[in-house]
Amino acid sequence: MSIMGTVLLLATESEGGFGLNFDILETNIVNLAILLGILFYFGQKVLTNTLSERSSNIEKTIVEAETKAKEAAIALSEVQQKLTQAQAEAQRIIQTAENNAKASREAILAQATEDVQRLQETAARDLDTERDRAIAQLRQQVVAMSLQKVESELQAGVAEDTQQKLIDSSIALLGG
Repeated sequence: MSIMGTVLLLATESEGGFGLNFDILETNIVNLAILLGILFYFGQKVLTNTLSERSSNIEKTIVEAETKAKEAAIALSEVQQKLTQAQAEAQRIIQTAENNAKASREAILAQATEDVQRLQETAARDLDTERDRAIAQLRQQVVAMSLQKVESELQAGVAEDTQQKLIDSSIALLGG
């Protein structure tokens, strides 16, 4: 059976089943056709306006998105440039800090060397002073002992020839 035969079979079925009704007045096909025509005629303008409005909104949104994307790309470029500059500045600061640290270290070492040298010189002067004082004290003791010995010998009496030698040596010392 063909499709047309099936449609006719359904159309002839009249008792409570499904079928096609070809009565134009009863089915309101004319009314439906007029309604569809009016909807098509007036709906076309509304649909066209709605679609064109929607299309323009979409285009506007796309343009805004592209503009924002360009602005974001520019901002990203600027931020990357600032980041590069900040990294360069950080490197410069680190280098300066390292140089300052080296200079400070060298200055501290030089000062420490000067302090050690000054302490050594002070210690050497103190040692020399103590040695000179000890020598002076020893001389005083030797002189005191010599004077005591001379006094004791003088009290015991000096021989004539010893007195003469002493006087001669004293005159020789005086340049006479």
